[in-house]
Amino acid sequence: MDTRLLLVSHAATAAQRAGRFPADDPLDARGRAEAEAARARLALPADAAMFTSPASCARDTAVALGLSATAADALADIDYGKWRGQRLADIADETPCELAAWTREADAAPPGGESFGQLVRRIGEWLDAQQADVRSYNAVNEAGFAASAHHRTIVAITHMPLLRAAIVHALGASPAVFYRIEIAPLSIVELRHSRRGWTWWPTATT
Repeated sequence: MDTRLLLVSHAATAAQRAGRFPADDPLDARGRAEAEAARARLALPADAAMFTSPASCARDTAVALGLSATAADALADIDYGKWRGQRLADIADETPCELAAWTREADAAPPGGESFGQLVRRIGEWLDAQQADVRSYNAVNEAGFAASAHHRTIVAITHMPLLRAAIVHALGASPAVFYRIEIAPLSIVELRHSRRGWTWWPTATT
């Protein structure tokens, strides 16, 4: 059984638009409207296994997209530590060297927070766990799979750093390339797993 995974970045929050680090912010009216407007464009498969970050903005996005999703801790946003809820401009004034390192170095982390390298390992473990579930399912249903090809589709509503990290993991790339990957709100990253392992696919949306 092959796996198709659609990772969706949540709609923008008011805190993001104001240049603040996330602090479990819900979607405001604008964010909900943008997610609802993107529903047809994203065209997410209704028969997929649905997961979401436990963060309010991700769960709100799932609801706006008409999805009933299960929260998974592994899909939580990167831990911003002491920067959580603070303005980016204030951090740049107070600790510019720490902020500069965090934006360019995969092993740099906010005080008390999580580095991008750690995030790549976290999402990689979750991706590997999805394949372990598929292998177990195949073993139980081996006779049925001999007759025809099957695949599993997963949709996960999560955060922009998670989409970056998933791409890095799928490509087997160095986490140091993370700052060269740009992800917008309500974007899709499609990964597929087959005998070759995880691969990154371009996603066509209507």
